[in-house]
Amino acid sequence: MERHDGSFHGEKRSNAAMKAIGKWVGVAVLSAAVGSGVTAISIPHSAGQLASIGSSLTNPKFVTASYQVGSSKQVVNLQINDAIVQAVKKATPSVVGVINLQNMQNPYGNGSSLQEAAVGSGVIFSPLGYIVTNNHVVEGANKVQVVLNQNKRVDATVVGTDPYTDLAVLKVPSSDIQPQNVATFGDSATLQAGEPAIAIGNPAGLQFSDTVTSGVISATQRTMPVQDEATGQTLGQEKVIQTDAAINPGNSGGPLLNILGQVIGINSSKIVAQGFSGMGFAIPINEVRSIVNQLLSTGHAAHAALGIEGDSLATIPSPYQPNVPVNYGVWVYKADSTSAKAAGIQRDDVIVAVNGTKVTGVSSLQQLLSTNYKPGQTVAVTLYRGQKKLTVNVTLSNLPPLTLPSNSGGSVVG
Repeated sequence: MERHDGSFHGEKRSNAAMKAIGKWVGVAVLSAAVGSGVTAISIPHSAGQLASIGSSLTNPKFVTASYQVGSSKQVVNLQINDAIVQAVKKATPSVVGVINLQNMQNPYGNGSSLQEAAVGSGVIFSPLGYIVTNNHVVEGANKVQVVLNQNKRVDATVVGTDPYTDLAVLKVPSSDIQPQNVATFGDSATLQAGEPAIAIGNPAGLQFSDTVTSGVISATQRTMPVQDEATGQTLGQEKVIQTDAAINPGNSGGPLLNILGQVIGINSSKIVAQGFSGMGFAIPINEVRSIVNQLLSTGHAAHAALGIEGDSLATIPSPYQPNVPVNYGVWVYKADSTSAKAAGIQRDDVIVAVNGTKVTGVSSLQQLLSTNYKPGQTVAVTLYRGQKKLTVNVTLSNLPPLTLPSNSGGSVVG
């Protein structure tokens, strides 16, 4: 499967992604980047015969296009130095290339050496030299390097990573960062469908660095699976921004901008399949802020969890479904945490609500926990055990910092 950081992976990850999406048959989710469709201005041939196109010599910021409609000649002035150009000029210095170097067997001799395994993008968000990117861009790296806007390559330290949100924070020497190279974060909570969206990154590697593409916000809240690169397992579901920006390999970790040049999202994935186009996704910047602050403080991010493993009841084949009076909820495969075990949660229980809020499946449970609760809080969990409805109190635990057992038999729920 193609990764937008420039590498390619097999079918295991694609299949896992398709299962996670469920209803999108034949659709693969690709981690790694977001670009966008190019905005163009065109004059339809049906409007009339194009008479001339030329540059204004008196003002190079404008291009003049004149065309004939019947006996009427019309002139259109197109301003080049527009809002998108200004936004790009403002944000481009904050965009960097991120190089994932790994020890690989030398094909021309004995032993191994550090070789480029993947290339992605990143955004400078602090004059102290901190950079945000995707976790999957740096995952498995033995060494990470950053290519700054001045084409200067420097070694970077991985401050912290969070596979559950696919985010990572890097650090380069502050002496390499100029004040004008620091990005401005916007507010993803105020986004509206239809407003302009701009992406900058390194599609197909550094030879196409700082490529700019533009489109619109297609939707402000979508839910997409987050997967572990090493195992292909789905770690959870994440709310993301959808854009019609065309996604290209290498844009992962780069910024999605609003018309003011503010970062409103970190580009992370796309849907690719025959008949699909322009379905890219970015992690909302408000979520990025929260995770980045935690990574800066502790090196990892905390995510509330019930301490169970399971699957959405609707995904369990009917011959194996527990005898419960509902067709929704989370079927429990195993109780992992001390608190979940102490509360008496058992295999084949079906969780249908947390603190009175309905839980329809794994995705809704994960969203409910991540959005509203923190580890250490106690919640009332409503569940069915056969025909009997119970409510138990569970103290929320924290999702493990790394990944999940590969032979558990159930999806990781939290």
